[in-house]
Amino acid sequence: MPLSTDPSSQASGQASLEDAASLRTWLGVKAVELGFDDLRITDTVLGHASQRLQEWLAQGRHGHMDYMQRHADLRANPGLLVPGALRVICVSMNYLSPDIDFDAEWQGIETPIKASVSIYARGRDYHKVLRNRLQEFAKAIEEKIGPFGYRVFTDSAPLMEVELARKAGLGWRGKHTLLLNRESGSTFFLGEILVDIPLPVDEPQVAHCGTCQSCIDICPTQAITAPYQLDARRCISYLTIENPGAIPVEFRKAMGNRVYGCDDCQLICPWNKFAKRSQLPDFVQRHGLGQATLLQLWSWTEAEFNQRHEGSAIRRIGYARWRRNLAVGLGNALASPQVSNEDKRSIRQALQNAMATADPLVAEHIEWALSIETSKD
Repeated sequence: MPLSTDPSSQASGQASLEDAASLRTWLGVKAVELGFDDLRITDTVLGHASQRLQEWLAQGRHGHMDYMQRHADLRANPGLLVPGALRVICVSMNYLSPDIDFDAEWQGIETPIKASVSIYARGRDYHKVLRNRLQEFAKAIEEKIGPFGYRVFTDSAPLMEVELARKAGLGWRGKHTLLLNRESGSTFFLGEILVDIPLPVDEPQVAHCGTCQSCIDICPTQAITAPYQLDARRCISYLTIENPGAIPVEFRKAMGNRVYGCDDCQLICPWNKFAKRSQLPDFVQRHGLGQATLLQLWSWTEAEFNQRHEGSAIRRIGYARWRRNLAVGLGNALASPQVSNEDKRSIRQALQNAMATADPLVAEHIEWALSIETSKD
């Protein structure tokens, strides 16, 4: 049965507290059984975070992510999103597979003919993985206590999940604005269950970044404008994923060979030296995305793109944006002294062959790519 909130007697109140504490312990154990790595609980009050969100939106730093502006009121108040919600059960799930080596990742970024795809996106779509397990978790809770009000989320609705996770104690905000944890670094996904159960809440963690600002210094486009301040319009993850139009020319060289997302601020972070490895097969990289060259990915037809990215977060951007990003990477490879003349001839030929059937967005980036070798733009 749902927890009693009847305050009519001290005895019933004490029993309710004991029930809540017992349920809290069970939740932590069950979360691990279901493949989550940590669980913390907070209330739905966001406080000053709501004001900071409004200021960030007012500065236009969300770029083309209009959905953030449209649903700002819901983001600021989870109680509006799920009426009656009292608590947020926040969980984390590590995604760093055992075969990932950070030194090899840096080597890949520094090898112009290779394609750099963000580590988190090389396996199965995390939205599906976490959502299914969160639903299973909610059903298990219902079997234990009876019917209750709830809704599950994983980066799928207007919810300030990083702030809620910080408040719950899953980690602290790094200067790159990502959540950091002493045991998992920043290589984990977040999920939430908003519930109408008055569970005991956890305390936030103390921040442990100190004077380090490696993430700020390493950012290729200076998107981290100050500690805890991110201008999404400059971020390569935004530019290659969320941005629907042309990549601004001033950021194309800085993109290098990063064709989907950017991991630099995570790879450089000292806390990720301690990142736990995930044993879930869902997050093992597929289709050689950790080793593929730009030309190998460029050779995919639209049918191959859709088939190989079936069940992947990458498929969401569509074939045109995928080709747009690859064209920028190929252009940067053409301009690099590290690339052999033979590879440059292959790149140039592949780009020229694609021009006749390219849509306007991709064609513009192909033209830039073919011109950058001589202009060094």
